[in-house]
Amino acid sequence: MFEWQSWIGLPIAVVIALTIAMVVIAVVSLVARVAARRRDWPKALIAGSRVPFRLLLAIIATWAAVAATLPQPGWREFVNHAFLIATIASAAWFVGRLSSFGLGVAMSRYRIDVPDNRVARRVQTQLLVIRRLVLAVIAIVAAGAILLTFPGVQAVGASVLASAGIVSIVAGLAAQSTLANVFAGVQLAFSDAIRVDDVVIADGEWGRIEEITLTYVVVHIWDDRRMVLPSTYFTTTPFQNWTRRGSELLGAVEFDLDWRVSPSEMREELDNILARTPAWDGRTRVLQVTDATGGYVRVRILVTAVDAPTLFDLRCAVREQMVEWLHTKSPVSLPHERFEAVDGGGDVPRTRMVASSPEGLFTGSVAAQERATHFGAAATAPVTIVPGAVAPGSASPTIPPER
Repeated sequence: MFEWQSWIGLPIAVVIALTIAMVVIAVVSLVARVAARRRDWPKALIAGSRVPFRLLLAIIATWAAVAATLPQPGWREFVNHAFLIATIASAAWFVGRLSSFGLGVAMSRYRIDVPDNRVARRVQTQLLVIRRLVLAVIAIVAAGAILLTFPGVQAVGASVLASAGIVSIVAGLAAQSTLANVFAGVQLAFSDAIRVDDVVIADGEWGRIEEITLTYVVVHIWDDRRMVLPSTYFTTTPFQNWTRRGSELLGAVEFDLDWRVSPSEMREELDNILARTPAWDGRTRVLQVTDATGGYVRVRILVTAVDAPTLFDLRCAVREQMVEWLHTKSPVSLPHERFEAVDGGGDVPRTRMVASSPEGLFTGSVAAQERATHFGAAATAPVTIVPGAVAPGSASPTIPPER
């Protein structure tokens, strides 16, 4: 009878075990390929989990063969421990790939490359954070399970549990900022404050939310820079979210023009500009005179677009074409500063500014200029001082005694 527990039976048993594992892998692959003909997700599952699945089956098969045929009983404990650690690590890898695949399939059902994507961005943000949490939990559990396989660690575990209160306090103080960012990341994912692809203004920069992790948020700024902010920034600091409820936005274009501007003609030109501009979504077009002080007339134009980048381009287009129209069709509407020459007497005429300087005691109006003229004439008239003389209607001065 053949002796399996020998150095000859060991490699034969390992080869047989690996052959059985290869057969199982081939059967599973065949079933997955047949399923992939009808749907796309089995093909992605095979591509993502092929390596960890094969590795796990090979380790388990080899472990069973070695444990049954190892001729040295003294090595059995060491070999079993090594295979146990390898099995835990490969199983954690395989489970992590399966969880990532399942959450990835769920995320792919919600597209964010469509105009109305608010719900899709919210779900994708939440699933992204959940996937990171699941992977972190799997890694922590696998590391803990590997450590617990060592007898020394099991002995230390009792003392650690006995002093868990002190350890938790010390760990909480040491990792206060890290834990705060982790909790803030979870809060951001499920409070719907920000989502992936949201347009925000954070720390004075305009950009889109590119990535949300458990500890930080990446903002893709308009000039292709990336700003990395801690998760606590978005829970403790005010910021602007331009796509909180929808991507449609309202923007303003303002002009300071002359009083001779014709708002009705500008309104007609605005209609012509928007009619030939595809960036305008057709919801709002308003031209109003919002102010008329300080020598200028302020004209404000309000337009709408489907999202923030389109709105920026639309505002630039309206501003550029309106400036060109003002130069070519209505040059009198361009802002002017007027000056009026006023004859104040003498050979040199005086000049005063109209509609650009506030009225004061001696400037800003005709009456003020006349006061300035009289004041200057009185200041230059000759004055005769008579010692001891008293002006009419005034009291007699008191002369201090000589010392």
